[in-house]
Amino acid sequence: MASEWTTMPLSDLVEDGRGISYGIVQPGADVPDGVPIIRVKDIRNGQIDSRNPLRVSPEIEAAYSRTRLKGGELLLTLVGTVGESAVAPASLAEWNTARAVAVIPVKNEVGAYWVRLAIQSPEIKARIDSRLNTTVQATLNLKDVAELPIILPPPTERDRIIQNIGSIDDKIELNRKMNETLEAMARALFKSWFVDFDPVRAKAEDRPTGLPDSIAALFPDSFEESPFGLVPSGWKVTGLDSIATFLNGLALQKYPATGADSLPAIKIAQLRAGSTSNADRVSSAIPAAYVVEDGDVLFSWSGSLECVVWTSGKGALNQHLFKVTSNQYPKWFYLRWVEYHLPDFRRVAAAKATTMGHIQRQHLTQALVVIPPPEIIEAAACHFEPLLDAQISAALENKNLAVMRDALLPKLISGEIRVDPMEGEG
Repeated sequence: MASEWTTMPLSDLVEDGRGISYGIVQPGADVPDGVPIIRVKDIRNGQIDSRNPLRVSPEIEAAYSRTRLKGGELLLTLVGTVGESAVAPASLAEWNTARAVAVIPVKNEVGAYWVRLAIQSPEIKARIDSRLNTTVQATLNLKDVAELPIILPPPTERDRIIQNIGSIDDKIELNRKMNETLEAMARALFKSWFVDFDPVRAKAEDRPTGLPDSIAALFPDSFEESPFGLVPSGWKVTGLDSIATFLNGLALQKYPATGADSLPAIKIAQLRAGSTSNADRVSSAIPAAYVVEDGDVLFSWSGSLECVVWTSGKGALNQHLFKVTSNQYPKWFYLRWVEYHLPDFRRVAAAKATTMGHIQRQHLTQALVVIPPPEIIEAAACHFEPLLDAQISAALENKNLAVMRDALLPKLISGEIRVDPMEGEG
């Protein structure tokens, strides 16, 4: 570390009068009009997923005003997946957090973003790991959080590091937001064409479809009864497992790693985190069908029930995941149908009286899908495939950017690499 750099305990860097606190201990059942709170699962890779928060009653939340967000606080996960952090944006003002998330109101002169960078250093990560209580599940105490040693370069040096790392994080965030937009576009278009059948309804009512004539001509102008309800005339209805193959993963403990030639095991935790950094290693000699590559569709049939297009590198498919493929239908088509049925699958899983809810093969058969004629799927591909390709490309770019950032950050934080002053600085 550079000689002029100092280190201070995190407790000395927080706002006077607020301190470091954890959030709501017993939030209770979800209340539709309640106060949204951030949970551990909502914080990943420096970002906060605020799309589907748990909402608690105002009466419960009122007792936890100390962790009511103003915007700009550092949030740190304390239980389960410990050490994930993110800076709360101003848009989350008046939200709160769960018991397993610490709220750290860092002084403005230091800034929450700098502290977030500092706690990603190998030294602090190791310190956090050494202080975890793992009796039931990994837990970090607030006392240990308060004692974390935060490196403080001089303000000008700190600003340069923030600018360099921040530019990478900004690009990652830009790609992430772009992918959210592309995802919303794809889902809306899929629902319009293949669930609500808007082009068919328009033709049946002698209204413009809004589509090019060559594509509009492919859609019928009438409906017929089906197990799915009214569907376009001539379209087929079948089970989800008829349009794709759902390959269940392996019990990977039967394939222990040997030597350096191994693969990371992709389990539910890796699927949710979008990373194999903490994965177990297994033999690379597993059957080829169970090797996961970037671009594969993975579906966890137990636990949180997620469906993602995997972009975090080669790995081995665990038994709680499906790899979804098809020899007949394009990826965008079966991906969207799995996503369409996810809410129902989650309700089924939640209704099971087990520790980890799950669905069974029969539920894939019972989940109905509507299949248009091949010429419509072919025409639709011109719209859906570029959207999915762009999402995959942006996600892979983010993976590479994160690798570069994570390699650079420890060297900058330690002072091993010094950032040259920008032109024009005094």
